[in-house]
Amino acid sequence: MYNNDMMEKEEIFSKVLRAGRRTYFFDVRATKAEDYYLTITESKKFTNDDGSFHYKKHKIYIYKEDFAEFKDILAEMTDYIIKEKGDEVISERHQKDFKKEYDTPPNQEQNDTSSSNNFTDISFDDI
Repeated sequence: MYNNDMMEKEEIFSKVLRAGRRTYFFDVRATKAEDYYLTITESKKFTNDDGSFHYKKHKIYIYKEDFAEFKDILAEMTDYIIKEKGDEVISERHQKDFKKEYDTPPNQEQNDTSSSNNFTDISFDDI
């Protein structure tokens, strides 16, 4: 009973952001002194070779005395990224496809002008 009371007290407000293989949990929690702090947890899903999966989690704690600076720096960093790189997301898969498109040598049959496949077989009698 005591543990259930502590869990209800500890989690005050929560939001979840699902982003592909990653899920972000934003949780307002209470200290023993009944003050609030924020935890941000990143949970990333990994699939094993046998088809089973597991999650890796990373958690940070942000306390009220750090909120103003944290918020300012987060806004500055996200604004910088958007200003420098725009809103478009270039995924890893997109980068691989883009690289493949420009790194693959052209088809030999299309660019080899000495190949007989590039000429139509006609005789002068047809002209």
